[in-house]
Amino acid sequence: MTKDQKNEVIEVLKGKFSQYNNFYITDTESLSVEQVSKLRRACFSKQVEMKVAKNTLIKKALESLDGDKYAGMYDSLHKVTALMFSENPKEPALIISSFRKESNGERPVLKAAFINGDVYTGDNHLKALTQIKSKNELIGEVIGLLQSPAKRVLAALLHHHEQKAAGTEVAAAAE
Repeated sequence: MTKDQKNEVIEVLKGKFSQYNNFYITDTESLSVEQVSKLRRACFSKQVEMKVAKNTLIKKALESLDGDKYAGMYDSLHKVTALMFSENPKEPALIISSFRKESNGERPVLKAAFINGDVYTGDNHLKALTQIKSKNELIGEVIGLLQSPAKRVLAALLHHHEQKAAGTEVAAAAE
């Protein structure tokens, strides 16, 4: 690979790291070509971008953007590395989990994940990452929580009004 080609890869990676707040670093070393193709198709269908690059180029791209911000990711850059970029923080974790179930294996291995500024290192975080709520899910929950007290107040007022109306009808019938 020439120096120009390396610089081009670094620039592409910098663009991806800047574009996405969430990315996963996985180890796909023992996967066959067929399995990697299947993983790529799964990523494509879920709008997750998958890129394979040399670890040194990934590290240079991260360092040139913000060396301190991504410092926790550097130890994960060894062996064969595939990057998974996504708007939804849990989608790559779901893809990895379902891929493992289908292939009855332990690959790909999660080396690290960068989720909205937080670093998760190690495959032991995969299950927790599948349960992360997306921004839209959290907004929906907050709206539901905010609406709940208002709904109770309206229901109580309506119930009070109905009781008052029923009491007036009983008094009118007694006359």
